Amino acid sequence: MEIKILGTGCPKCKRLERTAHQAAEEAGVEATFVKVTDINEIMNYPIASTPGLVVDGEVKASGRLPSIQEIVGWLQAAR
Repeated sequence: MEIKILGTGCPKCKRLERTAHQAAEEAGVEATFVKVTDINEIMNYPIASTPGLVVDGEVKASGRLPSIQEIVGWLQAAR
């Protein structure tokens, strides 16, 4: 599973990255984490604002910090 964190490095982006790592552990999934900080690459995704969370190519959240439980649900559904 590939999890991408879209953001330029703001505090919310860093928090989302930590939360996503915790959620993957809690869900018991093995994931590759990719930080996308290049604004041109971020613009390839249909998000209006950062941070963004992409699981296996599908945007799950943008412009907000989803809860660990939300992310766990998305990861378990994507298995």
